[in-house]
Amino acid sequence: MELRHLRYFEAVGKTLNFSRAAELLHIAQPPLSRQIRQLEDELGVQLIDRSARPLALTKAGSFFLQQCIQVLARIDEIQQATHRIGQGRHRWFGIGFVPSVLYGFFPELIRSYRKASNGVEVILSEMTTIEQSEALKAGRIDVGIGRLMLNDPELVCDVIEDEPLVVALPLRHPLLRHARLSLKRLATEQFILYPAKPRPSYADHVLQHFRSHGLNLGSVVEANEMQTAIGLVAAGIGVTLVPSSVQRLRRDDVVYRPVADAGVTSPIIMNFRTDDASRDLARFFQFVDEYKVTK
Repeated sequence: MELRHLRYFEAVGKTLNFSRAAELLHIAQPPLSRQIRQLEDELGVQLIDRSARPLALTKAGSFFLQQCIQVLARIDEIQQATHRIGQGRHRWFGIGFVPSVLYGFFPELIRSYRKASNGVEVILSEMTTIEQSEALKAGRIDVGIGRLMLNDPELVCDVIEDEPLVVALPLRHPLLRHARLSLKRLATEQFILYPAKPRPSYADHVLQHFRSHGLNLGSVVEANEMQTAIGLVAAGIGVTLVPSSVQRLRRDDVVYRPVADAGVTSPIIMNFRTDDASRDLARFFQFVDEYKVTK
């Protein structure tokens, strides 16, 4: 499989039209069709349902298209960053982050760091904690801000903050009559767990809180993102646990309550390579330390 196969399939998968895809790629349609056939033969699966009108992707094809889009976008980023560095215009500093930290100190930390780091291009990448681990070891990022403790001798995990979790409930939910809610009470409700994948993730961290109190969730609805989970709460589908900083996301249809049990928190963890002694990372540590002092 070559890079051109990914680009060809991305064009076909997005347009669902071989003629249009060939025009976009500036090649003739017959060779494009042959290349896609070769790709399917190599993968051993059918990616496109050619009997459908219009063309349709198979389940495998839909999955493969999403992976192609991500891989090609990452390759474009690498090419652009490499060109900038090769031209000597900028140093770069890569930061991976999980979306839930955007509601707390992280945006201000980035603003301050960028302002103080003239000549350094700060590149932000949204990724799960597990993805951060892989990206750090591959050198794609320099530091990650996640919520899972990584057990890897090549990485250092430093807890910046242990953030309390709060319960998100829909308007007029019966549990709103309580000022605080126990995990035991929440375990009897339909619970919205996120992210559904990849695992391990924040979802496993939440499940562990229930298990440590001898509890198992009864009815579970899975969501892939926190915003989706909160939307499902607003729709009355269930309840969920979110970091307390998420309360800054003002919604008229969701109400938050603190958890009655002690220690129901989610850590915010800074991950970095064990042997990284770069000055840009050291400067980043300084801003994190300042936040810890003022918190």
